[in-house]
Amino acid sequence: MPAVLGVAWALLAAAFLAALLLLLVLLQRRAPARRAGGGGGISGVVSDIFQDLIRYGKTKRGCGQRPAWLRLLQVPKRWFTHFYVVSVLWNGFLLIWLFRAEFLGGSLPSWIQHVHRALGRDSQSEDTGNEHFSALLVLLLLWLHSCRRLAECLWTSVFSNGVIHIVQYCFGLGYYVAVGSTVLCQVPTNVRNEVLSMQICWYHIVGITTYIWASLHQHRCLVILANLRKSKSGKVVSLGHSVPFGDWFERVSCPHYFAELLIYVSMAITLGFHNVTWWCVVMYVLFNQALAAVLCHEFYRKNFSSYPKHRTAFIPFVF
Repeated sequence: MPAVLGVAWALLAAAFLAALLLLLVLLQRRAPARRAGGGGGISGVVSDIFQDLIRYGKTKRGCGQRPAWLRLLQVPKRWFTHFYVVSVLWNGFLLIWLFRAEFLGGSLPSWIQHVHRALGRDSQSEDTGNEHFSALLVLLLLWLHSCRRLAECLWTSVFSNGVIHIVQYCFGLGYYVAVGSTVLCQVPTNVRNEVLSMQICWYHIVGITTYIWASLHQHRCLVILANLRKSKSGKVVSLGHSVPFGDWFERVSCPHYFAELLIYVSMAITLGFHNVTWWCVVMYVLFNQALAAVLCHEFYRKNFSSYPKHRTAFIPFVF
């Protein structure tokens, strides 16, 4: 296992878990703090920065009136589209190189091999051809996921005038470069087509089936959100927020986040369940999406008095 990558993803997951726990504590204490007049000084500034870093879009309203200097560090939320442009280009590039190495007897570029070694992957490490094929499948699934999300950003989603922090924006750009590179680092750099096995295993079938199922539901949920701002003819008539209904929205506030988690779990299954590095990626996605879901759940409950009380924030019946 590429040790450096595994540790890096585990630390990132731990950081988002800590942020999630801190947010839950702050939400519990928010009402008493308001009754007492709130906080100020250094602790108030730290709280402002923390809230500004974890919130985006409609959930920014939960920050209250933010200082002017913080508002300078924001970009339009519609720039989310850039994440998927980068992902399609970068992971498409990696997919082509890996395909050439797997099937055409080519080799990965020397700079990629250097990155492999720096991240802890020994080019001579023992591995099976079937694991190479699993990694190729996962990189393909990741690229297809990015293509679909890019298409949805361009032609399905209706973005409001919401904003994201510049740090979130830069992090998102780097994330899609890192996650594709992580997949590539799961195979040795000296791959040749004579060692490749294309045997389809049961976990490939289970993983791809789960991926398709989760992707379909995520798309349906994003269409439901977009239609809240469109007329029956498809024309955008509002940029406001409404309570969504249908599909997985009947159980959770953010089913598209839950579907995102399932998509990454499906990739872990496709890798054969045993890839510790990728499970660290899954843990990061779990806590990252849970953090965003809690904020959205808070927004809905705060702004819509008739919001369904049986809905959980992220995972049906659990959280």
